[in-house]
Amino acid sequence: MARLGGTRLGAFRAYFFGFFVCTAGFLFGYDTGIVGGILTFKAYKDDFRYTDQTTVNAVMVSLQNAGAFIAALCIFPVSERFGRKKTIQVAMAVFCAGVILQVVPSHSLVCFYIGRVISGLGLGAGTAVVPTYNAEMAPKEIRGRLGSGMQWLFALGVMLSYWIDYAVLQTLPVSSKQWQIPVGLQLVPAATLAFGLFTQPESVRWLAKKERYDEAWQSLTWMRASDGPEVKGEFNEIRTGLLEELRATDGLKKRELLEPANRYRLSLAFFIFLGQQCTGMTALAYFGPQFFKLLVGNDPSRSLLITGLFGAEKFITVGTYILFFSERWGRRPTLWISALLMSVCFVIVTVVNNTTPKPQQEVTSAGIATVALIFLTNSIYQFSWGPLPWPYTTEIFPSRIREVGSSVAVATQWLFNFLFSLVTPYMQKSWGSYTFLFYAALDVIMAIIVWFFVKETKGKSLEEMETIFHSKAAFDVEVARHEGEEIPDNVSALEVHNKGSKGSDSSDKGI
Repeated sequence: MARLGGTRLGAFRAYFFGFFVCTAGFLFGYDTGIVGGILTFKAYKDDFRYTDQTTVNAVMVSLQNAGAFIAALCIFPVSERFGRKKTIQVAMAVFCAGVILQVVPSHSLVCFYIGRVISGLGLGAGTAVVPTYNAEMAPKEIRGRLGSGMQWLFALGVMLSYWIDYAVLQTLPVSSKQWQIPVGLQLVPAATLAFGLFTQPESVRWLAKKERYDEAWQSLTWMRASDGPEVKGEFNEIRTGLLEELRATDGLKKRELLEPANRYRLSLAFFIFLGQQCTGMTALAYFGPQFFKLLVGNDPSRSLLITGLFGAEKFITVGTYILFFSERWGRRPTLWISALLMSVCFVIVTVVNNTTPKPQQEVTSAGIATVALIFLTNSIYQFSWGPLPWPYTTEIFPSRIREVGSSVAVATQWLFNFLFSLVTPYMQKSWGSYTFLFYAALDVIMAIIVWFFVKETKGKSLEEMETIFHSKAAFDVEVARHEGEEIPDNVSALEVHNKGSKGSDSSDKGI
């Protein structure tokens, strides 16, 4: 760890920052988990007086996802102008306003729905900007681990929400508090993230892109807790990369997006997050109690208990992957192998469930077997498609279009989150356990696409991505880093910039 910025303090700051900003992922997971539970509560049905359970299930989840999709797609100009930190803080304030509208005892589904849309706007904006902010601050050696923190905190949020739902159902009498407490608790992490960011620096690469080099240098040296040769080399690599992007693209964003390398990257970002939703595991997270009801019988308490254990397993497995395997396994083989394994598990679940007697109140051996297979599938997902899309879709883009690329990626996640959450209740009602077979087919398709089109990026710096994707802005990263490391210790950030500019100018003359 000491090699990250040269000090243990730098390593600590990198890990703390990376996982702290991923509190946005916790909010995403917590909201994902509580919805399926409170929709099964008698208190919620009594307060809002509705009869069409399937429609409310679909609309309740999909409305927030729709708001999140709009925000994720449109937030990048705001992030580009005002910075990553301020954008996330405003997003958390919007999210809190939406939660308050949901908690007030209005007894109106319309008011609750409006709150869902508003909180979705804040959540979508936060989850779109956080991966970019995280990637721009992380040392390349642990960027995958820190980026995957979105999924780890997501899993923690899901796990806690399941157990909170179970706790209020078991300990509180039937009243509005049963659903208001789980929903209202979202205010705590959102406020913590908003206020906690006052203690953290702005993105190094965003500051450098705005030509605020002294501030960028201060941000980098604080985060690495060092101003030695290795940090100077990293700063020079960042600066040279930005200059090369400017030179190659000539300042035209439309031209940048139409460049073959960037079209390819945008397509990959779209596919990776589409693939994450096609696994079926997000739908299972939203509607866990309803899915487990298909497998173990009509007992709400039992379904919630199994869902709670499912959430705990999710948190433990994704944590194990992030801490021990995220920087050892390649991105590409992890994705295609896991997709095939999940497909096999879903096929077996479907076959067993449809060739054995359907469970009612009792627990059957077939029900236990299918639940065990779902838990196994969940573990595979947490070692692959759960955490990997977050770091992958931010590390493949150059700084000049990273906001656009991240917005496209996360907006895709929210768009198909919206679509699958909207149709899954109807699929469950019409197809029953054959829903798993549908997701098995999608998993096979994803594995094929990964095999042919996804590029390996493990262990590469953000600037090295230009060479991997054959961009016009590609440059010799090792030369730039070496030039930065040769700068004396008493040289300021502006002088580092000026020295690099001269080197870049001389290179341009030779082209």
